[in-house]
Amino acid sequence: MPARIIGLYSLACMEREGPVYGYFISDRISERTGGAWRPGAGAVYPALQALVARGLASRSGQGRRLEYRITPAGRRALRRLRSQTEPGGRSAPDLSALWGDVVGRRDLGPFLLHRMRRTLVGIETHLARTAGTAAGRALRAQVVRELAGARTRIATAGRARRARAGGTR
Repeated sequence: MPARIIGLYSLACMEREGPVYGYFISDRISERTGGAWRPGAGAVYPALQALVARGLASRSGQGRRLEYRITPAGRRALRRLRSQTEPGGRSAPDLSALWGDVVGRRDLGPFLLHRMRRTLVGIETHLARTAGTAAGRALRAQVVRELAGARTRIATAGRARRARAGGTR
């Protein structure tokens, strides 16, 4: 999984910033994760080499300073991925239950709650960075609406299930 996210993130950086090199990718990942993760050369370069092997990126340069560029095939791959995750597009499957099994969580509830908390911290951090901007205010309003809707669905889920089962409470 880390090699895949490093590769995909590298493609996105190449598309946005132009040619990149391994240290740049490691540095950007560290920056984007608030220093929580800084992949080393042993993770970054194999991911970049895999992109080249799949024709998604090209490599140029010599010695220790190799530059990687996105290819037309890499751009198409990013477009496909993005179309699967955009509102209205088909969504990638939620593999949380499988990941819970991989990390040994027999009870999926606490695992999902932990993931939700981590996601909320990420949203809070992003909102703090974009506070005062029109985009930040719009996102804040959307987050509040989503959370209110989720609260209503969660609160009524138990009642609806009991009603279908014929129970009262």
